[in-house]
Amino acid sequence: MASTERRRPVRLLLAEGQTEPLSCLIPVLRHEGYLVDHVRDGQTALHRALTREYDVLVLSRSLPVVGGVDLVRRLRAQAVTGRALLLAPGRTTTELVEALDAGADDYLPWPVEFGELTARLRALCRRPAELARELRIGEGRLDLGSRTAVLPAGGRIQLSDREFHLIRILADRPASVHPREELARRVFEDATSASLVATYVYYLRRKLGRTAVRTVHKLGYQLGEL
Repeated sequence: MASTERRRPVRLLLAEGQTEPLSCLIPVLRHEGYLVDHVRDGQTALHRALTREYDVLVLSRSLPVVGGVDLVRRLRAQAVTGRALLLAPGRTTTELVEALDAGADDYLPWPVEFGELTARLRALCRRPAELARELRIGEGRLDLGSRTAVLPAGGRIQLSDREFHLIRILADRPASVHPREELARRVFEDATSASLVATYVYYLRRKLGRTAVRTVHKLGYQLGEL
């Protein structure tokens, strides 16, 4: 006997900008079975994504108020794990790298063929959500849902918001060396000096052990291990 169980509809946030008017996609996406919420600026998109759970986000790069790349960066810093696809007119390698480094899952030039867009979305939705709910730190891990560091022996360490944001950035790209100025800009928007980064690296080491964050002389910081 065939199963009558139905899959949960995919919730999608569509945020359009001035140079990529995406509202024309709404009928196509709804026809494909997506539950679509539509907003017209990055600030509203940020609020929606922080207060509601979406499976996938389709974002214009040129969003008013908060741009698409900055929006993705802020959402990843807040442990929002919905898949993010950015759309922009044209696409340079530099823009692609910037978007992926910020936490985007895909990036397409606008205008886009509807068939390719829906195929990309299906591929994103097939990725196991669990892959985005924790990040490895050596033999330990960072639990994005609870914002705790899980030690190899199983103990959990609660992190403050800024401690979590800092180690989350390092864990997103564990092989990269992150300059202090970049970390200051991304974690401490109101900081007047990059020295605040060193203070929070000290806090992380005090909580998680001296090997949790590596210092790379004259360059910045890199993820260590627990």
